[in-house]
Amino acid sequence: MTTPAAATSGPDLRYPIGRLERRASLSADERRAAIDAIAAAPAKLRTAVKGLSDSQLDTPYRPGGWTVRQLVHHVADSHMNAYTRFRLALTEDNPTIKPYAEAAWAELVDARTLPIGVSLALLDAMHERLVHLLRATPPDAFARTLNHPENGPMTMDALLGVYAWHGRHHTAHVSALRERMKWE
Repeated sequence: MTTPAAATSGPDLRYPIGRLERRASLSADERRAAIDAIAAAPAKLRTAVKGLSDSQLDTPYRPGGWTVRQLVHHVADSHMNAYTRFRLALTEDNPTIKPYAEAAWAELVDARTLPIGVSLALLDAMHERLVHLLRATPPDAFARTLNHPENGPMTMDALLGVYAWHGRHHTAHVSALRERMKWE
């Protein structure tokens, strides 16, 4: 199936909100804001994709990029991994987490064809649990570490920053595409 190419112009379409700035520790206010961003991510993504047709969902958000459908399923895949990583960091001493081949996951049949409502519902439920856990976590626990084989040691604060950025990053991909394509 051929999909329409997304119109291009302006800033780097890969990073509509800028690149991730990794930080090992966050202040209490920054941590609260990051948790709030994670809490808001499912609703913001749902709003960004609201009313899109199957043809629009099968449009890449940038030339050579994933389709909007793949992107929505990727956010669910990624945040499922985040949920597990936070739980491992809270229950084990410096666990080594397993990276996953996100590009390969995005090419699996479910990510290419499944209705996005499945992943949006998954994000709603998973984020409800994750946010509850994060808000109940004592501040000193955010210094706990895990080992990421590709990124090295990471604190829970650093992980929090990654996933707060990640939800905004991919929601902005959809919003920017809608604006470029003049989709209502």
